[in-house]
Amino acid sequence: MEILGTTLRICVDDLETSVMFYEHLTGSRALRFERDGVSVAAVGCFLLMSGPPAEIEILRKVTATIAVKDLDEAVIRLNGVGAKVLVGPVPTPVGRNLIAAHPDGSVFEYVDRRAV
Repeated sequence: MEILGTTLRICVDDLETSVMFYEHLTGSRALRFERDGVSVAAVGCFLLMSGPPAEIEILRKVTATIAVKDLDEAVIRLNGVGAKVLVGPVPTPVGRNLIAAHPDGSVFEYVDRRAV
């Protein structure tokens, strides 16, 4: 499985203030979208999320987002090393994702940019 990079996930109360901070910090502009009632802003390697407490509580359990070349290959590799795919793969605004629990209990989102 080819890993292309990682994104740090940060749940925030005030998305607009956080976006301004991270845009200044990184020199990057935010890419914004909404999913399941959660407002999301991707700024450099940071993924800022804000929304209803019930949704944010779930999102806080995911350690980081790992970008991979091919999500289908990631599923095979994850299953082969004892990880458990909890959700997905499902389509996203830019490709597909899944949520997987590693044998140590840590939870990660895996994403690719392949169209469904």
